[in-house]
Amino acid sequence: MKLEMRIGKTKHLEHGLIQSDFEVDVANETVTCVIWVPSSNMDPQKLIAMGHGGSQHKKTQDVKDRAIRYARKFGWATLAIDAPKHGDRISREEAEAERQKTRSRVMGDANAPSMNPQDKIQFLDTLASQAVPEWQAALDVALEHFVPSVESIGYRGVSHGTWIGVPLLAEDKRFKCAVLGLSQLHPDHVAFRRAANRIKIPVRFAFQWDDPIRSREYGIELFNAFGSSDKSMHINPGGHTEIPLTEADSWDDFFKHHLN
Repeated sequence: MKLEMRIGKTKHLEHGLIQSDFEVDVANETVTCVIWVPSSNMDPQKLIAMGHGGSQHKKTQDVKDRAIRYARKFGWATLAIDAPKHGDRISREEAEAERQKTRSRVMGDANAPSMNPQDKIQFLDTLASQAVPEWQAALDVALEHFVPSVESIGYRGVSHGTWIGVPLLAEDKRFKCAVLGLSQLHPDHVAFRRAANRIKIPVRFAFQWDDPIRSREYGIELFNAFGSSDKSMHINPGGHTEIPLTEADSWDDFFKHHLN
């Protein structure tokens, strides 16, 4: 099926990077996407698909910084999209309200609005049913129009990026490896468990021991559910947003090893 897509602005950034915006229509939704390609390597063979965190967006600083890092160090391309009800797919006022709500939760505010487990499971299953085909469509467009020589694709997405990443990796077999983390598996979340079981590629799973919004027990449960025989769980002290730089830096070697 031919995808309806539109290529937007292209910018040459100061870091030797070409940033191209594009949109693709999926199920009557306009999905806003961006791809970064190193200007010194217009024919990259590696691509990292980058899932952003909750209440963030495709060009949030962490995503952009890693795109610059991968381009300058390795000559890789990076693709990111706005998740449903994130980024350019909602108003600035809605985005700010979500940021404040998320901030309250990760800071451990007991009064921050929160879903009960069953509502959360239903929300995440609905999110996956929308986000997975959107990611697949964005990948189709990127591989056809921007990086046709790509041979290996990795995925990196923690927290909200893992809620989407697990069902995506279960469904789409183009990915060679994945960095996931800051997520969990509730015992009643049957669809998420099945998706994790179907993941056979190498997985690095990062978790924060003092995370106020993720259960240690359920985090280990998710790691155990991954079907890969090549998987590791790295646990560090600190809260939800406090993954140490040494942990994030180690992902470079993980991707280099498995994408090659």
